[in-house]
Amino acid sequence: MNKMRLGSLRIRQLALVLGLAVVSLAYASMSSGTTLMAAVTTRELPVYNVDTEEKVVSISFDAAWGDANTKGILDILDQYDVKTTFFLVGFWAEKYPDLVAELAARGHEIGNHSATHPHMSTLSQSQIREELRKCSELVRSITGEAPKLFRPPYGEYNDEVVRVSREEGYECVQWNVDSLDWKNLGAQDMISRCTKNVNPGDIVLFHNDSKYILEALPKILAYYTEKGYKIVPVSQLLLTGDTWIDHTGEQHLSTPEPAPAATATPATQGLSS
Repeated sequence: MNKMRLGSLRIRQLALVLGLAVVSLAYASMSSGTTLMAAVTTRELPVYNVDTEEKVVSISFDAAWGDANTKGILDILDQYDVKTTFFLVGFWAEKYPDLVAELAARGHEIGNHSATHPHMSTLSQSQIREELRKCSELVRSITGEAPKLFRPPYGEYNDEVVRVSREEGYECVQWNVDSLDWKNLGAQDMISRCTKNVNPGDIVLFHNDSKYILEALPKILAYYTEKGYKIVPVSQLLLTGDTWIDHTGEQHLSTPEPAPAATATPATQGLSS
């Protein structure tokens, strides 16, 4: 009986020591300004949209497969005096170098959309860097200028994809207004999706080869113009200086940045081509 009581006492003492250790660790963590929860929940996020009071938006086009509608898109953009951003996959640029040159010649911004359109979150660091490098070098060989923006294929990313792309000198960019044009639901569906909730600082996603883009785009541009929005390339929309990105992917000027919190991150939106 005495041995059993002694064993029970030792167990209680061990539990007390462990409990004190946990409390001490938590206190030390809070004293240093970093909580255990913050360390677990902090994420590397791309820019989905921008916090601004100015009536300005960006429209963007992902180009990975066909080219049939690209010149028509460029003509429509010229009609509305709009400059925008085209995110190009390396193999698309290699197949259509004359179009890449024309995009740049007409004053549009070119972004990096990877070399081979892989699922970037499945790649190693070295593979991510290689995807970025190959696409960038190809674009530079055609236009004389390397891209400064990166959009992950399929809209898929993880912390490493975002972090590595920024280490390589790119801003990682998504979108918060999705035309879903790749679903071929019709021009009116695209128009509705792109106009019903537009706000300053939005980034709109299109694809250069979608079926109804030539029918829908003029009406969308006309709507933005009538509402007083200025349409600019993505790099001109992004804030400069000391900025931070909240849990929804919205970019803000630092005022200052709030402490990290256990908040859900934005879901991947649609399949980007």
